[in-house]
Amino acid sequence: MHTQTDKFTLPSQAEKQSPISTVRTDLAIESHERLSKDATAIAGLSLDREQFDTFTRIRMKVSSREASEAMGKVQGEYVTFEVPDMRFRDPELYEAVAVALSDEVRRLMNRDTSAPVLVVGLGNWNVTPDALGPLVIDHLFVTRHLYNVMPEVLDEGFRSVCAIAPGVLGITGIESLEIVKGVVDRINPALVLVIDALAAGSVERVLTTIQIADSGISPGAGIGNYRKAFSRESLGVPVLAIGIPTVVDLGTIMQKAIDRTADRYDPLSALHEAEKTEILTQLLEPLGDRLIVTPKEIDQFIEDMATVIAMGLNLALHPVMSLEDARVLLH
Repeated sequence: MHTQTDKFTLPSQAEKQSPISTVRTDLAIESHERLSKDATAIAGLSLDREQFDTFTRIRMKVSSREASEAMGKVQGEYVTFEVPDMRFRDPELYEAVAVALSDEVRRLMNRDTSAPVLVVGLGNWNVTPDALGPLVIDHLFVTRHLYNVMPEVLDEGFRSVCAIAPGVLGITGIESLEIVKGVVDRINPALVLVIDALAAGSVERVLTTIQIADSGISPGAGIGNYRKAFSRESLGVPVLAIGIPTVVDLGTIMQKAIDRTADRYDPLSALHEAEKTEILTQLLEPLGDRLIVTPKEIDQFIEDMATVIAMGLNLALHPVMSLEDARVLLH
């Protein structure tokens, strides 16, 4: 295992791009990669990278207004796990990632082990790439009710955990935040953990990356479908968000294909950004400007990813739970 510390840079001038030419992503690590090509250091932006046997863990802190504006991210800490082989369905790898995830969640929670927690599974359970949150809730070990009806079955080291999958506005007619705010006001959790499917800015990171953020989450931001943000300001309690990218925007794929091809063919290399944008606009116009792409095996992948996150959360929320206990709960 080795550690590497990087500095980030600020673009020399702001880029004003159309929606098509803008690479949309929910991942803080991809936002930093866009910045790190410039030479001007950004105050309040730091990154620490650790390489393990099967994955890389990246801790990024955005601690100034300048860094927040440059990144397009809310101030806070963002932890990213890059797991290139996560799509290969390796149970041992899944467990290693779940344990690492639990360690980071426990560190960022920084709460008494008895503090009650509400877990929120965002997303549409009828749309497979968006069903990550509800599927995680299905595998979660909830205990809040047991403290009232069967307290004798809970040893020291278990925590009061409850969970909800509020659905989406198109199904319920109610903003997810409004539903969750009502629950928070009623049960008074010490922390809200939000699980959601994310959008990546590159094909390589789809289903191979896990992001944890202690700043909350704006559902749908990565695909331009902004909903009300889940944050300490909106809910009145700390919010920890966990997500895995399950989709990528087709415009992003096409834009990167043009850029890579341009390196080999002189006519394409002469194209200005405005001309590339015009090409993409013409190609995507029949599709209404936006098309979201996900792997054809998403049905199995989404179950696997939900299992990894649920196992990590069960370990993090209940310190007395062993890896074997967490494994049994999933089956």
